[in-house]
This record gives sequence, structure tokens and C-alpha cells, in this order.
Amino acid sequence: MTRIARIEISGSGPNLLDPAVMAGLERSILDADADPEVTGILLTGAGGSFCGGLDVGAIRAGADPVAFASALVSLLRVFPTLRTPIAAAVNGDAVASGASIVAVCDYAVSTPTARLGTVEVSVGVWPMIAQVPIVHRIGARFAMENIGCGEPFTAERAREVGLVNAVREPAEVEPAVVAWLEGAARGGAAVAAGRRAFYELAELGYDDALQSSLDRFAAMFRSPS
Repeated sequence: MTRIARIEISGSGPNLLDPAVMAGLERSILDADADPEVTGILLTGAGGSFCGGLDVGAIRAGADPVAFASALVSLLRVFPTLRTPIAAAVNGDAVASGASIVAVCDYAVSTPTARLGTVEVSVGVWPMIAQVPIVHRIGARFAMENIGCGEPFTAERAREVGLVNAVREPAEVEPAVVAWLEGAARGGAAVAAGRRAFYELAELGYDDALQSSLDRFAAMFRSPS
């Protein structure tokens, strides 16, 4: 039986991120991941937006930018360590750091009208942190297409470059994500180790990844001591 935890990104305006919002989101994800009955995590945005990125207005009004950046890095680091598959139901714009959150999810489905990608260059700022997950997900060539000019991808272009897996009408977005999470749950306990291995092996060189995969393969069949 599958049980999917639905988590909403909820912040001011278009779900802007501040340290408190990011800490709460991180805790919700970790709590769901720690629940042995949860087989998948569905991440979406409250209201009509997925996530508008960091609350730059608050930073310009005097909030500590390092606190914002540190909270974002902490949040983004969590995703590859999860035992539980996590998928994004992109119900509206996912821009700036919001696009990074989409990039670190295992699977993503977007509405046709959503914009996805960084916007920082268009206002004279380079997306130092937000760029990292996007480059890792879609590669430098496609990432620069967005990051270099600050013009977000359309939903269809995001699908073409691999930032999202599919584009569906609004009413079909969450059901499509649920269907994928249900499929991902078929691996049972193997998913917990396998998902972490997937992301760890992706960071290694080819030969090192093959050697590590050999060790991990043997470990799957080794009897407990």
C-alpha cells in the first residue's frame, strides 16, 4: 500500500522563501521521510504559485542575506539524502530558487502556463546558489540558456531540456505526480538505499561509479551478520 505525504510551500506573495519558511519546509520533508509508512512525497505550492524564490524584498529591507542563503543551502542539501522519492507538482511559476527546488526533486510535472527558471540576471544579480541544482539537473548548455539571460523557460521548453518530465493541464498535475510516486514505491525497501546511491553515483567519475556500484550491488544480497 502506498501513502503519499503532500507538502505545500507556503510563503508571502508567490510563496517567497525566508529562513522560517525554508526551515519549516525542510522539517516537513524530513518528518515525512522519517515516517516508515510514507512511500512518496508530493511537493507543491500553496495557491496559484509553486515558489517565487527568496524574499529579496526582505533582504533589501535589511534582513540578513547570509541567513537566507544558509537556509536555502541547507534545504537543497536535504533532497539527495532522502530515502523517500519526492516529486514536484508545479502548479504555477517556479522561479529563482523555486526552480532549484524543482530541479532537486526526482520527478516533476508542470502546468502549461508555468514559468520555470532563474530570473536574477534580468535584475542585475547572478543566481549563485539557485544555479547549482539546475546545472546538475539539465547540464551547463541548457542551464545557461536560462541563467545567462534571466528569462525563465516556458513549461514546454522546461520539458524539452529536462527540468520537468511532463506538462499537464492543472487538474491533471497532481494525479500525474501521484501516479509516478506510486510506481516508484514498487521497489519497497530497496528504494531507500537505491535512491541515495543514484545521486551519489551521479557525482562520481565513470570508473569510480562502476566500482562503487559493484560494491553496492553485492551489499544488496549480503546476508546480515
